[in-house]
Amino acid sequence: MPTSSDPGALHSSSFPSDDLPDLGRLEGSLPPLLSVVAGSVDVIGLLSLKLFTAHITGNIVVIAALLVRGGPPNVAQILAVPVFIVAVAGVWLIARASNRRGPALAQPLLVVQFLLLSFVLIFSAIFSPAANPNGLMPVIAAMMAVSAMACQFALLRLAVPGAPSTAVMTGNLTNATLSLLDSLSRSGPLAEGANERLKRTGKLLLGFFAGCVAGAAAVSLLGEWAWSLPVVLAGAAVWVPQRR
Repeated sequence: MPTSSDPGALHSSSFPSDDLPDLGRLEGSLPPLLSVVAGSVDVIGLLSLKLFTAHITGNIVVIAALLVRGGPPNVAQILAVPVFIVAVAGVWLIARASNRRGPALAQPLLVVQFLLLSFVLIFSAIFSPAANPNGLMPVIAAMMAVSAMACQFALLRLAVPGAPSTAVMTGNLTNATLSLLDSLSRSGPLAEGANERLKRTGKLLLGFFAGCVAGAAAVSLLGEWAWSLPVVLAGAAVWVPQRR
């Protein structure tokens, strides 16, 4: 009988051992799908809400520029940073309350992301925030989308810590380029596992780009209902931890 101080007790009490997702399988199958989700959310957010919902770095740059040079503030970009922080903290609290650790956290946090994106879809379908880009409704929709992306960042760090980023492609493009050069080098690679790293990061780059293209097409064809694309993809991701 495991004691309460035994980490295994946290798993077994809330997630039967036979049902625990395999970490290696999650690292291989979940990040590529989430990269498609991130790409679609980012481009839909940009086209309809005028905000990169998954790239907080750019929002920090804008805040710094406004502080120094002044100019009309972009409320959504300013709010995106604290909202992202609060959303990550909220995911951490959910993870703590769930009494799960590691891969067992994947599915409940994926459900949270799915619900957040569903709220964005419902809100957009009802209030059409893109019709008034300077109003309050786009800001609310954007903050829900930012929260969904914060959840994705946090769930990977908590549940699949070895996975590359599914939304920040700068690091993935760097890794893919270096891995490709190592694979082609005749004098031997500078780092081990070049082929495997190239395969992993290549899938994420292709997935993110495919998500961007699909998201842009969804905005053109579906308007406010374009958010149904990342909702469907996020719903599919919920079932990845259950696959055997």
